[in-house]
Amino acid sequence: MTGHTPVGAGGSTRRALLGGAAFAMAGAALAACAPTQTAVAPNEVDIGFCQDMAFHHEQALAMCQRVLGRATGSSVQTAAADILQNQSYERGMMHTWLQSWGESTAPPTTVMGWMGMGMPAADMPGLATVEQMRELATAEGLAQGRLFLTLMRSHHVGGVHMADAATGAATAPVRHIAKQASATQAFEIAMFDELLLTTYAT
Repeated sequence: MTGHTPVGAGGSTRRALLGGAAFAMAGAALAACAPTQTAVAPNEVDIGFCQDMAFHHEQALAMCQRVLGRATGSSVQTAAADILQNQSYERGMMHTWLQSWGESTAPPTTVMGWMGMGMPAADMPGLATVEQMRELATAEGLAQGRLFLTLMRSHHVGGVHMADAATGAATAPVRHIAKQASATQAFEIAMFDELLLTTYAT
């Protein structure tokens, strides 16, 4: 793949990065619950971020479900299991907050308006197309693992972009979960780059 910045690791560091434990470390901060909501009223960023990121996470969960239990190689299986756990948790938190604010948890039709980038939901950065999702479901072996890493990498780039824009949220819990999501997904992008250069290289 082009445009990737490989992890600058070698020897034992590279072996540690490629181990399954490294993926688990990416979501370790999420093991502790995010701060509970407070009486601070949410603003447009809180609401828009939670609605859009929860929607964005739904496709990531669908990607994981397409590869779990398949012969993709252990690294992809570990990554998919961790992403499924972490993003299910985040999506649940965001839906809980939206419900407490009296806001909709239904999939949005227009997204990223809170970022000044209003667009149809299907055009959200990082989302895979229907054709790509179909290909992911039907691919086999290391080819499926490679496609998962490629699609999830793009998906994470879009997620990090949104999470980094959530600094303007009024509530501390939303800022917290956005910061955690950004850090976790940035770490995983580096992992994907390394795997695409090694185990899943074409």
